[in-house]
Amino acid sequence: MAAQKKIEAFLGVDTGSISTKGVVIDAEGAILARSYLWTEGDPVNAARRVADELAGQLDLDRYEIVAVGTTGSARRLVGAMLGAQVVKNEITAHAVGTTFLHPDVRTILEIGGQDSKIILVENGVAVDYAMNTLCAAGTGSFLSSQAHRLGVRVEDFGDIAATSKHRANIAARCTVFAESDLVHKLQVGYSKEDVIAGLCWAVASNYLNNVGKGKKIASPVVFQGGVSKNSGVVRAFEEQLGCEVRVDPDGHLMGAFGAALLAVDSPVAERRPFTFDDVDDFEFKTREVVCGHCANHCEIVCVYRDDELIDSWGNRCDRGAIKPHKK
Repeated sequence: MAAQKKIEAFLGVDTGSISTKGVVIDAEGAILARSYLWTEGDPVNAARRVADELAGQLDLDRYEIVAVGTTGSARRLVGAMLGAQVVKNEITAHAVGTTFLHPDVRTILEIGGQDSKIILVENGVAVDYAMNTLCAAGTGSFLSSQAHRLGVRVEDFGDIAATSKHRANIAARCTVFAESDLVHKLQVGYSKEDVIAGLCWAVASNYLNNVGKGKKIASPVVFQGGVSKNSGVVRAFEEQLGCEVRVDPDGHLMGAFGAALLAVDSPVAERRPFTFDDVDDFEFKTREVVCGHCANHCEIVCVYRDDELIDSWGNRCDRGAIKPHKK
């Protein structure tokens, strides 16, 4: 009896500075497996752990991954590690994932661990965007540090903020100012509930006045990223924008979902079966080489698998290209 043909599946991985996300989808875009883990400063190991979690959820006797897409700040590194067919920036991945689930979306708000972005969409196509990567004020790491200072779980911020009677006015335009203001508010008698409600409001206000400055924010609005799980920030956005703000259950995985959708559209000729065992069986290392061919002195990142060069990037011209040996 002939073996039953496996169903094609597609892997998407979003490796950020704080968290690494992964999803496996079928050709129709249905999520078959999902993972969300802390990067912990080691994107290679984070990608391995995400792959292990996904493998544990997926019926490998029924599904076969035939293409991989990566995004996030470590997309090139993880893409080389996983043999990705598609490597795209976060703007593209988030826009593709969100418009698939919300064809009518006009504005995408995203707040991650250390950066924020806004994407404006018209007729299903991203037409403008802005990012804030220079300051962590108002991001997930900022809220986590304030939660630690207040002695509460950041996951409880939304519920606690909802009990506030008089929201404190917190200056969140800068992390240092915010921490100083938070301590001052507690010292003069504000309750934790009022301070937390003030922090949630300040995150939304800081985002709109910085990342969203000069942008025409039109409804429908979709909010994603880890901070979208904070109902206090969601309510603050809704009050300040005067409209509903949509949040998907898998909104924190949208970058990985978009990368997986892009893998679905990859050329059939470039696809190849992906096995989770390959990720664990090989040792991956990166080395930095400074090109001396001109005054630019480009810093070229080389990725090695078991001491064999598999990819490199960072050169501004072909003179500094370091290419894998073809077998």
